[in-house]
Amino acid sequence: MLENLTERLARVVKNIKGEARLTESNTQEMLREVRLALLDADVALHVVKDFIAKVKQKAMGQEVQSSLTPGQAMVGIVHKELVSLMSGSEDPVQARMQLNLAVAPPAVVLMAGLQGAGKTTTVGKLAKWLRETQKKRVLTVSCDVYRPAAIEQLRLVSEQAGVDVFPTPERANPIDIAQQALDHARRHLHDVVLVDTAGRLAIDEEMMREIAQLHAAVRPIETLFTVDAMQGQDAVRTASAFKETIPLTGVMLTKIDGDSRGGAVLSVRAVTGCPIKFVGTSEKIDGLEAFDAERMANRILGMGDILAIVEQAQKTVDLKTAEKMAEKFKSGGRFDLNDFKMQIGQMRNMGGLSSLVDKLPAQMQQAAKGADLSAAEKSIPRMEGIINAMTPKERRHPELLKASRKRRIAAGAGVSVQEVNRMLNQFEQMQEMMKKMQKGGLAKMMRAVGGMKGLGGLPGMGGFGKR
Repeated sequence: MLENLTERLARVVKNIKGEARLTESNTQEMLREVRLALLDADVALHVVKDFIAKVKQKAMGQEVQSSLTPGQAMVGIVHKELVSLMSGSEDPVQARMQLNLAVAPPAVVLMAGLQGAGKTTTVGKLAKWLRETQKKRVLTVSCDVYRPAAIEQLRLVSEQAGVDVFPTPERANPIDIAQQALDHARRHLHDVVLVDTAGRLAIDEEMMREIAQLHAAVRPIETLFTVDAMQGQDAVRTASAFKETIPLTGVMLTKIDGDSRGGAVLSVRAVTGCPIKFVGTSEKIDGLEAFDAERMANRILGMGDILAIVEQAQKTVDLKTAEKMAEKFKSGGRFDLNDFKMQIGQMRNMGGLSSLVDKLPAQMQQAAKGADLSAAEKSIPRMEGIINAMTPKERRHPELLKASRKRRIAAGAGVSVQEVNRMLNQFEQMQEMMKKMQKGGLAKMMRAVGGMKGLGGLPGMGGFGKR
């Protein structure tokens, strides 16, 4: 996201060199580029003006440390202001916003938003996050009596999240439904109740009156507005309208992984006064991240978010399997096609290549820029299908795979022999890397990673997208 801003900053920083301090003359060009990039990203105009004014005020006359160039010093100032803009605080600790559940259980979280913003799916994601990271017993309830599909959708996502769902009674009004769910939660010792409200295609008087009455009846500790990040300033205007009706405590930005210019991320906090609590990073049930303004600023400025990759790996990688593989290599075992299949499966579970590359620093993203990531991701199930078409002996001993066997495997997997050969080539590259690791040659291994063809040397993924 905000690739425009990242690229403009990187380009302008190169031009501000050899100066002893930041002055109006050597920052003017950079501030102009930042302003244009923010406007291109659909950030609200008054937010852009305020942001540029603050950066300029802090930059003027600031001494540049001997270890920094003026460009680096400017990036540091822009980074602090981005954190402040998205969180309302320059303090990195204060910038990490999560839910306030400090109330006698059950804590009520009311979810508001327009239809199509991903509200019901976000309820399921938030329920899973609360269950897994906060160890909360969660109950979900749908108060959308206008769209039966919404009730069924909430039931399905709640099952995926592993939480309880309160069955919405027929022909009941939203307030009665919510109060019955709260009574059920008290009797069954639930910690949190997530209330999914009705959405509309546009804001109307009836909708606002209903949600105001519902808010007054359930008195939620958190009232979260779910908004589609791809809507840009339209999303911010919608959030402002809800803010005038009910006291919002936070914003849930969905579809942050979509083809968005990113304006909503930078505008919504300043316009509504509400912190961004979570962002939706994929359509999967675990595709929700607690919003961290500092880490988002890192990504905007091309510094990447390696910590997010580590956290995703911790959640998705099968540690027992990984330990078993490590023990196998330690005892001198060979990296075979079973191991390769396990690795590409883990890559898929971590959200795919696009999700990983988006979190890498700009320089590493540049290395993968020429690769067709969508084609590479589509290749993963085909790669798994090819391996599945092999016999157990062939997976353990890939050297057996001669022409006749390859033809049989290709027919079984529904692919061409050339694609089988392409997969085996990637396997051999990964196998060679594993040999270097076993010998302790870390430096050699890193050179091997850098030399892999295709996706900038991503382990096991080189050349997937090539045809």
